[in-house]
Amino acid sequence: MERMVMKNPPLFSGEQIYGLIPQRPPVVMVDSLFSCDAGGAETGLTVLPDNIFVENSYLAEPGLVEHVAQSAAAYAGYGAFIEGCPPKLGYIAEVRKFVISRLPAVGEHLRTRLMVLGSAAGMSLFSAEIFICSGDCRLPDSPEDRRMPDAAAAEMAASGQLKIFIKE
Repeated sequence: MERMVMKNPPLFSGEQIYGLIPQRPPVVMVDSLFSCDAGGAETGLTVLPDNIFVENSYLAEPGLVEHVAQSAAAYAGYGAFIEGCPPKLGYIAEVRKFVISRLPAVGEHLRTRLMVLGSAAGMSLFSAEIFICSGDCRLPDSPEDRRMPDAAAAEMAASGQLKIFIKE
């Protein structure tokens, strides 16, 4: 399988990601954290043939939802890591407006933009856009950017919102 060379390397990747999320193989659905701040995070996943959510050489719909949930876990886990704490368990409380444009194939690379929409009483609402990337892609910042030639390497696969409950 071709290895992607990154111009902007991830903050965490491979087994380092286990320090941010409570999940362990075979259910790990995030393999990179590229950026993280108070507003959200950017994560990645290379779809491998042995992924538990792969069916007929494509990542199935539940895998995309779980990828967003684990992107939220990586976001929360990064905050815990900064504070010197272990990652906390989280549970999907609600999935909203989840639209899938295309299922990613084995070998394709996902790059996901996760945005925090709100947080209260242990619940957080996230919006996510999942892109399928070829090479070192730059995610488009707006719908207008999606028409730019250099954004052609990032194809929208899915978008939606997840409400996550974080166990204290």
